[in-house]
Parts: sequence; C-alpha cells; structure tokens
Amino acid sequence: MPVDTIARPLPAVIDEARRIGLAVDDLFAFHLAVPSDGRSRLYEAMRYAALGGGKRLRPLLTVAAARLFGIDEGRAVRAGSAIEAIHVYSLIHDDLPCMDDDDLRRGRATVHKAFDEATAVLAGDCFHDLAFEIMGDPATHEDPFVRCDLLLGLARASGLDGMGGGQMLDLAAEGEALDLAAITRLQQLKTGALIEYSVEAACIMGRQPDDARTSCRGYARNIGLAFQIADDLIDHSGDEDAAGKRVGKDAEAGKATFVSLLGEERARRQADMLVEQAIEHLASHGEEADLLRAIARYVTERDR
Repeated sequence: MPVDTIARPLPAVIDEARRIGLAVDDLFAFHLAVPSDGRSRLYEAMRYAALGGGKRLRPLLTVAAARLFGIDEGRAVRAGSAIEAIHVYSLIHDDLPCMDDDDLRRGRATVHKAFDEATAVLAGDCFHDLAFEIMGDPATHEDPFVRCDLLLGLARASGLDGMGGGQMLDLAAEGEALDLAAITRLQQLKTGALIEYSVEAACIMGRQPDDARTSCRGYARNIGLAFQIADDLIDHSGDEDAAGKRVGKDAEAGKATFVSLLGEERARRQADMLVEQAIEHLASHGEEADLLRAIARYVTERDR
C-alpha cells in the first residue's frame, strides 16, 4: 500500500475528486443543454446548482468502490452522478425558506436567491427525476435486473427510510433535547443513507451477493457518521469563507448535534475513531482500496 496515499490523503482525494467532478459535470451539462423555449430559466438554475461546485464525495465513493470489483469507471461515474443529482436536489430544497432558509451555498447565492423560489422548487424536482433517468439508462449497466436493483436502492436511500425521512426528523428535532442515539439515527438517515448507498451501488453493479457486502457497508456507515460529525464541527467552529456557507446555524436554531452533546474535542476523537474503523473494514483488500482509505481520512480533514 503506498504510504503517501494514506499519510497525505487530502491532496490525493482532492485530485481524484476534481477529475471525477469534471466527468460528472460533463454528464450533467449534456443533460442540461439550455433549450430556446420557456424552460430555459429552469435549465439555467439547474446548471447553476450543479456545475463546477461541490465536493463530489458521493460519485467519488462510487468510483472508488467500483475499483474493488473491476467495474468500468465510466459506468461508475454514471451511477455516482445519479446519486449526486439526488444530493443536489436535496441541497436546493434544504436551502428554501420553508426548510433551512439559507442564502449562501458553496460561496455564492443559493438557487432560490439567484433565481426565485418557484424555479428552485422545480430545479430540485427535476434533479430528482434526472437521477432516476441516468440510473435507469442501459448505459449505466447492461443488465436490466442490476438497473432495477440500483433504482430500488436509490429510492430507499433518498426516501422515507433515508434522506427524506431524516430531513423530517431534523425539522421535528429543532429545540428538542435529543440524546446521542437519536442524533445518530437522524444523521444515518439524513446524511448517511446516501453516502452508504454510494458504496452499495458499486456492490450492486459488481453483482456482489448480500453476504459479501458486509465490509463495504461497515466502511460506508462509519464514514457517513464521521462525515456528519465533521460537518457539525465545521458549523461549530469552522471558517465561513472556507466552508462556503453560513456557519453557526445549528446553535442558532437550537439543534442538538454531535458537538453540542459530546463537546468539540470528544467529537473530534469520535470522528477519528470512526475513520480508523472504516479503514479496518478494508483490511482484506489491497491497493485497489487505497482511494477508499484516503477518502475515509479526508472526511475529517476537510474544512468545507
């Protein structure tokens, strides 16, 4: 295992994320060529939301996990882009006045501020639909049964038992005194489910039997929680310019977080422990898992 990949994960991950991000941008740009009719404002809003920004963690995870099973990278990029489309839709809707009411995302105005609320709602809706269009296309996988499994997994990860249900738990929790178990469940749904599915999608594409996915699932669950703890730490004490979004929102809203319950130092230790456990899940793999290992360390070293 190349020591540099593990000792200095952040540059390696950023370089790979940039490369994969360009491929995701190309796919989105293809689908979002602006027409010369009344839909043009919607297309422009979608391009504004999706192109040239974001960490691209989810497609990066899908591509990295696909290396374990020798899956063609172009197909993995398509699956990861479908997952990213769900993520983009969730960000657009989360920023709306009826949700988190944010005016800054990735260092610039949120979609409803740059355009308008109605356009933002439609942009989110259409990204949701685009996700299933990309995932269900034969170009993503030639086997229709695999595509059905991919679509089913995406629906579950983004719906009531995943991201959507987690967002509702988050809204209901404002001002509530949640304990650690409740916050963990909330975040495993709201943030973790889609991150976990980003790895699971590669297992599906590689036709891995259910009992062979245990290590991948353990890895993905651990980094999903570590990612959220890192987000809580950034919101608690991060730099707003580096983060590209308003920080301190959770405290203002009276939301219980990993940091508010554990304290800053203990939360950092918990995130580091989760990262180490995630890497241990990859012990049976060799160099093909190096990017996954680097990503695990990256989730707690980032500043945005």
